[in-house]
Amino acid sequence: MLRKILKRICDLLISLPVAVVLLPVFVVIGVAIKLTGKGPIVFKQQRAGKDGRPFTFYKFRTMKVEVDSFGPSPKSGQDPRLTRVGRFLREYSLDELPQLFNVLKGDMSIVGPRPLYISQMAEWNERQKKRQLVKPGLTGLSQIHGRASLTQEAKLALEVEYVKKQSFWLDIKIIFLTFGVVFGKKGVYEKQYSEKECTRGEKELS
Repeated sequence: MLRKILKRICDLLISLPVAVVLLPVFVVIGVAIKLTGKGPIVFKQQRAGKDGRPFTFYKFRTMKVEVDSFGPSPKSGQDPRLTRVGRFLREYSLDELPQLFNVLKGDMSIVGPRPLYISQMAEWNERQKKRQLVKPGLTGLSQIHGRASLTQEAKLALEVEYVKKQSFWLDIKIIFLTFGVVFGKKGVYEKQYSEKECTRGEKELS
């Protein structure tokens, strides 16, 4: 219980000042999105939170409004569903900034498993469901080990590993390493995997 309280305090101490400092950036991004296409500035979607409870997840909109919001993620920056501004936001993970408000609301934490679609919960085995024991995060083990380039099985394995090993120092390490991943623009887009690659990735991380 004490660890949870300390983690929540740390989340607020990080997210609140960062959100305030970045307010001008939020404004610039919002104006850029509005000037380059129709549709809302912020993309909202229901995602699975702690214990599987749904919550409203925020991102800056990076795709055109007429596309399926539950469709597959872009495999490259040339995906025609992306807007011009959206391509840039994704490359530098700026589209994730509104999730600071998810952290302030208590739906998310700075570090934790990435929030997935509610529909995906039915596909998880008992081991994978352990990722729901903690709040989803802005960043986590899957973010610093490949992000979108990982198979879904590999992501789930890493997130369960985080739940098992979570600690204050592990969170600090993940936050520190996240900066290198973001500025290096690593693993921004998903890629296609063969069945053989998916099986191998799951075994390596299990």
